[in-house]
Amino acid sequence: METKNGRHSFFDGGLLSLIGWSLLGGAVTILTFGICYPWALCMVYGWKINHTVIEGKRMKFNGSAFSLFSHWIKWLLLTIVTLGIYGFWVSIKLEDWKARHTIFVN
Repeated sequence: METKNGRHSFFDGGLLSLIGWSLLGGAVTILTFGICYPWALCMVYGWKINHTVIEGKRMKFNGSAFSLFSHWIKWLLLTIVTLGIYGFWVSIKLEDWKARHTIFVN
């Protein structure tokens, strides 16, 4: 069971790492005109989850940018077809996708 300063639930990522991953994700998104945004999301979210421990169990993100990209295209098409209405559900669908690809390591 992992602990930090006697706590069983904690986050062990650092500020400079977060800044670096966020800048890299933003740069990739800008340089690819948004096409690689799902990859940037996976990269930053994976960093956050992989540095999180809940009740002594380290979490791990196993989602892939390819998997998210296929969902992203589907969500975009549904949003277009419904004249933007489906867009209200995209953030919920994204959170669900993240949860389905988050596991405990130990």
